[in-house]
Amino acid sequence: MTELMIEPDDCWHAVLARDRAFDGRFVTGVLTTGIYCRPSCAARHPRRENVAFFADGAGARRAGLRPCKRCCPDDVSRDERAVLGAIAAIRAAEQPLALAALAAETGYSPTHFQRVFTRHTGLSPAAYARALLAERAAAALTDEGSVTGAIYAAGYSGPSRFYAANAGRLGMVPSAWANGGRDVTIRWAVVETALGAMLVAATTKGVCRLSFGEGRAALEARFPHAELIEGGAEFSALLDLVIAAVETPGDFAHIPLDVKGTAFQEAVWRELRRIPAGETRSYAQLAAAAGNPKAMRAAGSANGANNVAVLIPCHRVIRSDGSLGGYAYGLEIKRKLLEQEGAIGKDLL
Repeated sequence: MTELMIEPDDCWHAVLARDRAFDGRFVTGVLTTGIYCRPSCAARHPRRENVAFFADGAGARRAGLRPCKRCCPDDVSRDERAVLGAIAAIRAAEQPLALAALAAETGYSPTHFQRVFTRHTGLSPAAYARALLAERAAAALTDEGSVTGAIYAAGYSGPSRFYAANAGRLGMVPSAWANGGRDVTIRWAVVETALGAMLVAATTKGVCRLSFGEGRAALEARFPHAELIEGGAEFSALLDLVIAAVETPGDFAHIPLDVKGTAFQEAVWRELRRIPAGETRSYAQLAAAAGNPKAMRAAGSANGANNVAVLIPCHRVIRSDGSLGGYAYGLEIKRKLLEQEGAIGKDLL
């Protein structure tokens, strides 16, 4: 008997959002109609008291329910198998695989398979392959003795392909990234805010560090070979934008960032930026939105690896039971951020 691994409250939130990322992770049994559906079913939502959640269709059928003819929940497992098989093939391949070849292995048309793959991972097959190469390159840049060696070790056919594929993604040029910010200028300042002393640092591409209770030493530890310049007219306009964003909750999308992470980390960070002010998500919801519903621990790690507090709002992730969970800069700052955004009441500790 398969056990439901998701808390009922998270299941219900996924149903209300018709979140396709949860398809295949559980089914919704509607006790009054005797049917079960996938979370994203377009049918009218039932009342919460009339709903039970099951790990899979088999569990729902044992309870006497039948599959919904509108959303066909038992077909989800086939989609999952197709996506997992494609991911394994992409990871094992030495050369990029054509969409038609991947789709042929599943029995789907290329158009339908691309739609299924994107729904489950958040990326198209081609984008997933590019992200995988970039992730391997990031690891190789740390381990290899030369940038060129790292490029070939990651699986690129040559330096030109690497630079073309990663222009705008890595921010710093690879040699600077591999050598603690060598040849990169980082401007920074520590300013007082309602949340305490805040460190803001930026390259020419965008904010690379926002933290609380830190100073120049934190930047020296992360970018030991970068040129660190405190303040300056070129930096002041960006700093003003950051301060305003922190002091007045809202949309941070207009503030450029220069951050680096694995493909999954960056997917988590993108999803964090999509959480509106005044709302929160659980770690399970975050993992699902980032394309890997089973990776709740990895989502938590990606949340903790965030170098740009507030602008990548990791404070908007709380535990499924409604408690705040952890925060790198202390729960008091997290509580204040959520309180000023209207996500929690003053009585929540």
